[in-house]
Amino acid sequence: MFRPKLLFTSLAALALGACSPQDPQAVTSAAIAKQVILPTYSRWVEADRQLAVSALAYCQGKESLETARADFLHAQKAWAELQPLLIGPLAEGNRAWQVQFWPDKKNLVGRQVEQLATAQPQIDAAALAKSSVVVQGLSAYEYILYDAKTDIANDAQKARYCPLLMAIGERQKQLAEEILASWNSTDGMLAQMTKFPNQRYADSHEAIAELLRVQVTALDTLKKKLGTPMGRLSKGIPQPFQADAWRSQSSLQGLRASLAAAQTVWVGVDNKGLRGLLPADQKPLAEKIDAAYAAALKLFDSNQRSLNELLADDAGREQLNAIYDSLNVVHRLHEGELAKALGIQLGFNANDGD
Repeated sequence: MFRPKLLFTSLAALALGACSPQDPQAVTSAAIAKQVILPTYSRWVEADRQLAVSALAYCQGKESLETARADFLHAQKAWAELQPLLIGPLAEGNRAWQVQFWPDKKNLVGRQVEQLATAQPQIDAAALAKSSVVVQGLSAYEYILYDAKTDIANDAQKARYCPLLMAIGERQKQLAEEILASWNSTDGMLAQMTKFPNQRYADSHEAIAELLRVQVTALDTLKKKLGTPMGRLSKGIPQPFQADAWRSQSSLQGLRASLAAAQTVWVGVDNKGLRGLLPADQKPLAEKIDAAYAAALKLFDSNQRSLNELLADDAGREQLNAIYDSLNVVHRLHEGELAKALGIQLGFNANDGD
């Protein structure tokens, strides 16, 4: 006789539990993982699948060099968008280096591509995976397609470099697919950023803290990627060949793509980004960060020249300094006021000691 009453009580308790407000940090972590990070990783996989197809088509004479370069730039942009999202398996081991080798202060990319093309003229993706990270990724792919030394428009040169080009395309596709599968696995990053506690995070605050740390590191890296060729780290002497994509003249496009991705983590989808975690009394800070992103992106969008062109004259260098300063504002706001407002101790920066 008592069972129906007990059952009703249990159902009522469950209903009340379902209606109770959820932990906002858990909601935000899950939303960023599902609505921001996962779609960006999926776009990266699609871009790398196209890269593998493109390399094969170009080497078979079914695609022009112009189209092959466009597919490369698309893959490079997809990678740039991942910079503020390097959390989980892609941030571990040497995986990020396998996608892009930077900084390359001693032209290791050029030297090792030449050595490998000579030593293993018929290399494939399996053999490439056992080679140096320097030659596995987009930096080596860019070298083959753009460097004056490779002269890939020449048929004999094309025959020399095509096995390696196809191997890199296939290697990048496999790596991207492997990372995405890891994210979606039973105990992968998607699950770990959605349900707490787990083997990675004791609670949702730890997940939010790691997201912010990754943001701060990425923003600092953007400053380095711009500041290094500007000469900020070499007593004001420009170092154009230290830009991360100097051969394809696409460095600034990559920086802009990374910054826009960082802004997406900040704003979120349906206001479920880091911004939404700030209490009402922190509205001035939220608006300050909004304005900092808008100002930096506007500077990128108002410029039509390449990094090399900007480095060549005073007006251009002034523009670059303005862009650098705008990135610095975004970085410092995340590192300082935002971290404090969210109660996060940042501690070690992955770029420390560079």
